[in-house]
Amino acid sequence: MSEKTTAENLIENLVDTFVDKKKSVSFFEDDKSDSVSSQINRLFGRQKPVHHVLGGGKSADVLLWRNKKISASVLACATIAWVLFEWLNYNFLTILCFGLVLVMLAQFLWSNASSMFNSSPSNVPRLVLPEELFLNIATVVGGKVNMGLRFLQDAACGGNLKQFLIVVGCLFAGAVIGSWCNFISVIYIGFVAAHTLPVLYEKYEDEVDNFVYKVFGQMQNQYRNLDASVLSKIPKGKGKKHE
Repeated sequence: MSEKTTAENLIENLVDTFVDKKKSVSFFEDDKSDSVSSQINRLFGRQKPVHHVLGGGKSADVLLWRNKKISASVLACATIAWVLFEWLNYNFLTILCFGLVLVMLAQFLWSNASSMFNSSPSNVPRLVLPEELFLNIATVVGGKVNMGLRFLQDAACGGNLKQFLIVVGCLFAGAVIGSWCNFISVIYIGFVAAHTLPVLYEKYEDEVDNFVYKVFGQMQNQYRNLDASVLSKIPKGKGKKHE
């Protein structure tokens, strides 16, 4: 009797062990499939955090409001500049001259007040901008401009009619938007969008990714229909890609 009971217990233990192993394997497989699906469903196949995509430096901290005081100050300065140039119709040269007058007046009062109340005049602080700042700005702006010109030339001379039509359509949309508002307003709208959209996306990235992928799916179906009916019947020109 004891031998039979021992055999039955041994069989039950083996069955329980096999079931537990199966459950643990399925659990890890589910986790793996969830992680893979989450990587696939990220916007533009993104696998890195938003902070790393934006550069991971101080500029990314400002755009994602890591330091709310600095981000709010930058956005407030941009808003003040937009109000001065757009609503109050100030000219850049006027603002520059007024600013220089205020700085010179402050230094004049500082130097004269220190000589009146103190026996030895104090040194007035001097504002000096580093030369590396202008070199870095010129390098970054020049690189972006050359990249854009290279892309436009490749689209014009590459022989890809679809890409050429898309680029022309985007430029036409930019021209229409530019007719609605001036260049300063467009820059300000882009600046505000850069300080609001990334932080909102980081907070609601799952909902945004699911919504965008649904929209992309519908747009892809419409593009396939357009490609099958119209674009595929257009003959492609032969051209060499300019380096």
